[in-house]
Amino acid sequence: MFDPAPADALDSLTLRHGRDLALRHLVDAGIDLLPLPGSGSGSGSGHTLARWRVLADVAAHDLSLVKLFEGHTDALAILAELGGAPATPAGARWATWCAEPPDARVVFEAESKGGIRLTGTKAWCSGAASVTHAVLSGWNAAGEPCLAAVAMDQPGVRVTGDGWHALGMAASASVDVRLDGARAVQIGAPGDYVRRPGFWQGGAGIAACWFGGALGIARRVRELTGPKSDAHRVAHLGAIEVALGAAAALLRESAAWIDRHPQADAQRVAMRARLAVEQAANDVMHHAGRAVGAGPLCRDPHFAQAMADLPVFLRQSHAERDLAALGQLLGKQPTPDDNEHKEDTSPWTL
Repeated sequence: MFDPAPADALDSLTLRHGRDLALRHLVDAGIDLLPLPGSGSGSGSGHTLARWRVLADVAAHDLSLVKLFEGHTDALAILAELGGAPATPAGARWATWCAEPPDARVVFEAESKGGIRLTGTKAWCSGAASVTHAVLSGWNAAGEPCLAAVAMDQPGVRVTGDGWHALGMAASASVDVRLDGARAVQIGAPGDYVRRPGFWQGGAGIAACWFGGALGIARRVRELTGPKSDAHRVAHLGAIEVALGAAAALLRESAAWIDRHPQADAQRVAMRARLAVEQAANDVMHHAGRAVGAGPLCRDPHFAQAMADLPVFLRQSHAERDLAALGQLLGKQPTPDDNEHKEDTSPWTL
């Protein structure tokens, strides 16, 4: 369960030089060219799990880095799915900024020559100071939700230092960006961002990042649990194995479902995976801290950082609100007798 990832370009990352350079390394090495989620023909021939494994591998190395890397790869997937991507130079580093808090809003203003201009504040902009381009959400004059691609190197874009005070995930640099008539290209039609199949497929990919973060913590606990460790520490390691084993199985099942149904609404599959992995990650952190004690938390910088980062990253989940939404989806689920493909649609089957 905890075997190290195969040796590849990830092993050469030098995180002490900063996540922006590490992201550049991943892009320049082509590691960002992941299979698109649900990219099969509908016969289970897709490679969603391969995509998630790379995300998990990066997350196991560094959670702030995977926050930037996942945003970059998500932007590439959005542009591939909706089309209309602007021409960008080789090695462009993308971000995806689609949070819509009530106190930060971006307005899209159409120009007569076909482009658009963006005005307002975009919050939660991870990696804003290190990316070259971003896919971001906003609102047109009719009040409809829209997407746009924007180049960061222009006078109408200002990266601030506002919006982040947490120690966990601090290296993701998720700050506010001010837009003042920034030129951009609209991507897709209004409403396409959440309407497309890739929305929930990508949402499930976040769970792979959480899983990778928990896996990195678990590997360190195993390294510290030698053959002569006391029974209590070994019991905590066993509990970690149970949590991660169940989460991994569900991620594999979810990826296979997406590959079989690349155009289907994956909301229930994604929400179930996210909530299960969130619980597993919380279990791993609980047992990890009790297994190793204060020493690694205080004297092992990588382990301490992962234990600080993962709780913050997990709050991308909406907790009980997501549980309630999943329960409502389950209440709308047809009974098995109403379905031709019971193994794909019915809940709680083996």
